[in-house]
Amino acid sequence: MAGGNKRKTPDINASSQADIAFLLLVFFLVATTMNTDKGLIRQLPPMPPEDMKVEDQKIKTRNVLLVFVNAQGNIMAGDQEMDIYGLKDKAKEFILNVNDEENLPEKEEIEIEMPDGSKWNYEVSKGVVSLQTTRDTNYETYIQVQNELTRAFNEVRNEVSMAKFKKEFNDLNEEEKRVITKAVPMAISEAEPRTGRKK
Repeated sequence: MAGGNKRKTPDINASSQADIAFLLLVFFLVATTMNTDKGLIRQLPPMPPEDMKVEDQKIKTRNVLLVFVNAQGNIMAGDQEMDIYGLKDKAKEFILNVNDEENLPEKEEIEIEMPDGSKWNYEVSKGVVSLQTTRDTNYETYIQVQNELTRAFNEVRNEVSMAKFKKEFNDLNEEEKRVITKAVPMAISEAEPRTGRKK
């Protein structure tokens, strides 16, 4: 009778393991947050009203500073050719229009709510910097131009922040930043690239 009384090892039912693995997979897909890459924040110029006359639309060109970068890296800001080092100051002059010149942007006084509930009237520039390149513009030059334009707006924000809150923009709390961002919006748009010259 030796060996006739062996016990059988019971089979493990693995059918439920697949269900558990599936449920875990679904759980992790739902619970995991993915980092999303944010692009450059840019504001498009508003479309003119349908009933606006062509003459009136032409007047509004004072509110747009066209910055054009060609394939050779040459920069035109408005009707002036310049190097990368002069671009920031040109953009700041356009944004601020300190002397209310007729060839620079209009301003619109708006009421901004302060963190303490009070109101602040500020003349916001209607100016938009429009960046245009050719399809074969060097990417490094394009990024340099973007950086200089962004620096111009950031410096204006800093100046307004110092005047209003006695602190630099980056040192403000979220509510104070909201106030300055409303006073100095990052008004940079990108026009469709031009076709490069045929050789």
